[in-house]
Amino acid sequence: MATYQEILRAAERQAHQKRVEASAVKLLLLHFAGLSSTELYTSLDREMPEANRAAFETAVKRHIEEHVPVQYLVGHVWFYGYRFLVDDRVLIPRFETEELVANILVQYDETFAKQPVDVVDVGTGSGCLAITLAMEEPHFTVTATDISEAALAVAKENAAAIGANVSFLAGDMLAPLQGRKFDILVSNPPYIPVGEALAPVIAGHEPDVALFGGDDGLKFYRIILSGAAAILKPKSFLAFEHGFDKAAELRKIASIHFPSARIYTLADLQGRDRMTFIING
Repeated sequence: MATYQEILRAAERQAHQKRVEASAVKLLLLHFAGLSSTELYTSLDREMPEANRAAFETAVKRHIEEHVPVQYLVGHVWFYGYRFLVDDRVLIPRFETEELVANILVQYDETFAKQPVDVVDVGTGSGCLAITLAMEEPHFTVTATDISEAALAVAKENAAAIGANVSFLAGDMLAPLQGRKFDILVSNPPYIPVGEALAPVIAGHEPDVALFGGDDGLKFYRIILSGAAAILKPKSFLAFEHGFDKAAELRKIASIHFPSARIYTLADLQGRDRMTFIING
């Protein structure tokens, strides 16, 4: 049998030949070996069990040749310290969305000073926003919506596994929320313009319904902003993640529907404008 080091080096060579990040290979090895990074480095000269090796090499082939995302191959992703189940029914949570969570919590403290509030996450997908907010702030009563029943099944499974108290509603955008009022609306809707070229690891793997946001990527922001006033309390705020080049357009749309609001955009850690907040009251 081959050692962990021999197997890792062979897989890294394959990745290099196909211009795939070698770090993805290491993540797959850690998963299928059931080892931490430290454990792997202290075990490099040990032989890898054949069953684990076969599973690892199959996963490497699927990632390198079929461009299946690593997160789908291992079945989970870490987000804000919580382990979320993911598969091809949902978009893979990104690091940028963790920054949105952190800034929502800051704005909540400034606006509501730890008062109990009702929060809604529109287009929840895996549930990463809704569930993390529910776990991080006990004063939040959280509702989440999605048009995809398949995505909601994943989100519900994540909520149960993590221990979050979130109510899930099926429906298109704000449709399931009529007659209710919220203090905070958050959303990371699909925002890739239709027709934009995608990396092979995204195209054909992550669900189109969670990726594309109309011709200019702003379709779902317009829908949410046009109806949000009806479901928000006078003192409230909205928080969006969006494409880095859409901040000015989004602020313009928001000002039409919320002319008296304070509207501002925040950059992510890479310096890209990715989060816009609309503060009412």
